[in-house]
Amino acid sequence: MALRRMVLRDFVIVRELELELATAYTALTGETGAGKSILIDALQLVTGARADTGL
Repeated sequence: MALRRMVLRDFVIVRELELELATAYTALTGETGAGKSILIDALQLVTGARADTGL
């Protein structure tokens, strides 16, 4: 199973975001503060990780 699409709404500083992901390999890149860690945090939540009260 592969993650092909990610939709994020009202999470931390993200109002709405929709990503179509490549089938083989996807790299998250960007400047400091661009939101890479926010995407990882969202993925962790939907896969069963405990929520951080700071989010």
